[in-house]
Amino acid sequence: MAAVPILMSCAWLMSFVFTLYFFYYAVYAVLSLRRGRPQRRCEPQTRFALVIAARNEECVIGQLVESLRQQDYPDELYEIIVAPNNCTDDTRGAARRAGARIFDCRLPVRSKGEVLTQVFDTLLEEGRFDAACVFDADNLVDPGFLRAMNDACCAGARAAQGYRDSKNPYDTAVSGCYSIYYWMINRMYNHTRRAAHLSAMINGSGFMVSLKLIREMGGWHTVTMTEDIEFTTQCILRGERVEWVSAAVIYDEQPLTFAQSWKQRKRWSTGILQGFSLYFGRLARGVFAEHRIGCLDQMMFFLAPFMQLAYLLSLLLGLSLDILYAQHQFFPYNELYYQLFISLNTSFAVSCVLSVFVLLIERKWNPRMLRGVLAYWFFLASWIPINLSCMIHKCTTWEEIRHTRSIRLSDLSVGRQ
Repeated sequence: MAAVPILMSCAWLMSFVFTLYFFYYAVYAVLSLRRGRPQRRCEPQTRFALVIAARNEECVIGQLVESLRQQDYPDELYEIIVAPNNCTDDTRGAARRAGARIFDCRLPVRSKGEVLTQVFDTLLEEGRFDAACVFDADNLVDPGFLRAMNDACCAGARAAQGYRDSKNPYDTAVSGCYSIYYWMINRMYNHTRRAAHLSAMINGSGFMVSLKLIREMGGWHTVTMTEDIEFTTQCILRGERVEWVSAAVIYDEQPLTFAQSWKQRKRWSTGILQGFSLYFGRLARGVFAEHRIGCLDQMMFFLAPFMQLAYLLSLLLGLSLDILYAQHQFFPYNELYYQLFISLNTSFAVSCVLSVFVLLIERKWNPRMLRGVLAYWFFLASWIPINLSCMIHKCTTWEEIRHTRSIRLSDLSVGRQ
């Protein structure tokens, strides 16, 4: 029993740290109840380059280009640019037939960030556009997207993230979990950051960046597996705020299987850990030397994998203490099983309640989302082994996830009725 005081101290310390971290985000979660401020409408004036990096996306690229050509925005003020890379299918032909300009990478590329580096360098050389909007090839884009981003540009935004909706929330339990996850980021992260006058998070697709800002930054330079999070961090360190534009809506195709989800989230986890190594020290200096709350907020984001590990360790330490107590007959083993049962069921209930809350406040509730709600606890819990595996062995290659949901925006509207 000599180990009990040490185990107890460690368990309490881990629990205390995790509770503080949870409380930080809980405070911001209250802001999710606030209504968003409407953006003042402006006449179309921003010249946009619409950029899509595509790898083996023949099945879906045509539908994306079609939705972009249907924008409620003057045709002469935007151009669609598709950059096929490492393709073994006819992505190039499908994009060209749909009406996109094809951009050929001059140098070999291994990631989306490297594609964007070459595209942005060319856009800066051409000098024809004011800003670029970046999309994933599996997206569908709401007709009002460019008007909303134009309004944001007129209001002074130099980087902005749109509302990332779901193209296939009802397909499987996994796609349902992903949909809840993104709706939760929209409402409880980006919406609350706008309410608190902090930077939103660029999350991969449906974002806008001023080419003047890119020029000031010396081009697009990201090296991690999550170029979106890295660019957000670079903006925060410069004092730039990523704006949240909820009226700029895109629809994203979600993975259908847990294997696809595991592969994608390993890439995300690796990118966050890489970002932690590269930027945490600079963010800390921004907090302690310059007293910048935005840097603190981004530090808290990068701590997420470690907080999940702290939560796991606190549970394991607590379980070890309970086993020791049971062995010495301080309480019977059935009391231990009861505590485990209560703990697991409480966390499951919290995840269900939180999921339903987000579905209701985002007006996404549908009985077909029940699978996603019930599976969401397992989706969240699976982040722990994913992060742990990436801490041991980082994902070093960008692996594609095939997109097969070949539907049009009009089909999506009918399917949601």
